[in-house]
Amino acid sequence: MTDVERSVRGDAGAGPEDKAFGLGQAGAGAIHSKDPRAAAVRAVLWLVAGVLAVRQVAVVLRRPPGERLTDLETWTGATGVLHIAGSLYDPGRFTGTPFAGLVLKPLTVSAEQALGVVWTFGSLLLVVLLGYVVVRALPAPVSRSTAFLALPVAITLLMVSLPVRNTLHLGQISILPVLLVLIACFAVRGERLPGVLTGIAAALQPAVLLFAVFFWLTGRRRAALSGGVTFAVCTALAWVVMPRDSWAYWVHHLAGAGLGERPDSLANQSLHGALLRFGLQGPAEIAVFLALAAVVALLGLRRAARYARDGQLLLAVAITGCVAVAVSPTAWQHQLLWVLLAVVGRAGTRASDRLVWPAVVVLVLTLPGKMLLPNVGVLLPLRDNALLVAALGAACAVPFLSRTSPHWRRPVPTDHAKPVPARFARVPLLPFWRRVLSRPNLLLELLLIRVVYSAYAKVRLAATAGRPTAEEHGRQIHSAEQWLHIDIEHWANHAVVGIPWLRDFFDYYYSTFHFIVPLAILGVLYVRRPSDYRWARTTIGFATVLALVGFWLYPLAPPRLMPGLGFIDTVHGVQDLDSPDFGALTAVTNQYAAMPSLHFGWSLWCGVVIVLLARGTWMKVLGLLHPLFTVAAIVATGNHWVLDAVGGAAVVAAGFGLTYALAGPRRLRTGTGTGTGAGTDAAERPDREAGDVAGTPVPEAAGSKA
Repeated sequence: MTDVERSVRGDAGAGPEDKAFGLGQAGAGAIHSKDPRAAAVRAVLWLVAGVLAVRQVAVVLRRPPGERLTDLETWTGATGVLHIAGSLYDPGRFTGTPFAGLVLKPLTVSAEQALGVVWTFGSLLLVVLLGYVVVRALPAPVSRSTAFLALPVAITLLMVSLPVRNTLHLGQISILPVLLVLIACFAVRGERLPGVLTGIAAALQPAVLLFAVFFWLTGRRRAALSGGVTFAVCTALAWVVMPRDSWAYWVHHLAGAGLGERPDSLANQSLHGALLRFGLQGPAEIAVFLALAAVVALLGLRRAARYARDGQLLLAVAITGCVAVAVSPTAWQHQLLWVLLAVVGRAGTRASDRLVWPAVVVLVLTLPGKMLLPNVGVLLPLRDNALLVAALGAACAVPFLSRTSPHWRRPVPTDHAKPVPARFARVPLLPFWRRVLSRPNLLLELLLIRVVYSAYAKVRLAATAGRPTAEEHGRQIHSAEQWLHIDIEHWANHAVVGIPWLRDFFDYYYSTFHFIVPLAILGVLYVRRPSDYRWARTTIGFATVLALVGFWLYPLAPPRLMPGLGFIDTVHGVQDLDSPDFGALTAVTNQYAAMPSLHFGWSLWCGVVIVLLARGTWMKVLGLLHPLFTVAAIVATGNHWVLDAVGGAAVVAAGFGLTYALAGPRRLRTGTGTGTGAGTDAAERPDREAGDVAGTPVPEAAGSKA
């Protein structure tokens, strides 16, 4: 075997026990560790993977017949036993290739209930095997900690990914072609058998035939030929056994493009589906699709061959799979597992940029597009085609590092200073936490902020116990305020209603500045004060999470929604509390998420941050006015009780306290370790200069970002 072939196979320099999997220096011995902390982390990761597996099984099997394994059970007859009668491709029935139907035909004698259980557990077994092969195929060298934790992490990511979840729900076989290709590339020797396995995978999912081209480009021509021949033999066999079905699939439905959902639906994440959604139709759309597919195939396969020769065979396989996703006439969610494999690619020379690509891949493959991007017109094409964009990025655009790059193993470190010991330094909360002075990657930061806010909105909406409980809590709060003699809401509400210009001012302030001011402060800090940005972002994040706990545990009706107390809703208008449809708005936004008040909490956070960081006295005064105006607005408009503002202040104080406990004071040590305040001045300077002021740069791997 030549050096190029060994590089393509990924086994150059590997020991005898590891050559089949291409681990090289990682070796089987690297997966053992005597570090008790690493062992504990690994145990927790395995527990998470196990819980996810049990949950997936429960979600599938608890569904009534007809709502689970919906693609597989298209063969279900009136007697509850699977059968095939007539064509595979009658409306609403089978969507796979004729060869897939031929392979699955023996299952038609199985009882439906038994088949559902066996199929689900068999699919989970394939997921575990896939994770094992992927981990063993990581490009060498692999650190001991990575090898030790990689398998439970890989299985967890597979379990939560949209392709696996869809496969388990629909009863599809989409995991099998991916697994066959990976086994062909990493777990078997020679040339003929890898080609046979790839040909069978292509017979199940035709776009996988591109791997025969990949084999040819990387010098494995016997594997390429045997793959093509196997595909042709399997397809011909299905044609002989089921000629009408084969004609329907390959000719009438254009290689399956007319099966399943509409090709222009969001579920079809191929170039063909995207062009149809953009409004192209007919011959023009077909011509554009073929041209784009040719360009993507040319660029992607050449990149795959280059990375294969570089010793990153797993990345090369992922790139080829992403090309197959893009150029296939249809690429449903359960067929997009190739994109998740591209997470192994390393992009970015700086440590702060290294996490961007894997974070994008994991988020896109695990969360719906609505959570990733807001409902803004200009972003809708990107949101609706997020999976396709990720596949195209992996295939053609993302500049993955070569293993020969000096930054492949050691990215340019992110400078960070030594923090002053926290008050609770003896408590082992996060002893590896470090204060990083450089700016976080903007794309990653925006993406994570959007995801966290989407999760916050979903939890906030779900945190309601119904109108009676919320109103009972409202009466409790009102009684407590009466006892404390701070029940000023009714007086303030009616006083403001009698002054039109003041009412309009508070209505506008309540509706407008809640998001604008915090986002503006974070934006300024990101540009001018990167270290303080991380500190401020962490504090408001903790405060928001704690507020969610309050919404969940104590749903509370605000004054404007309390019957019989005479409050006037100045922002939302008059609401008929006696209407049977009252409360329907809660299905859109939880009206009972009032305790604590994040309107006041976020405004107080803004005031504290401005007072601590602003240099001019006039800016500090404006910062203090914002929470004062906000508390007046939330009370005068009838949207919050006074005690809601107290709750908002409490979660903000807790947010600052948690940040202090984990990361230490905001001000950082000087380079000598004896000074009292390098923090503000150092944070204002560029990244490299800040590192010089704060002390000797330390590689980012030594600690996590605060």
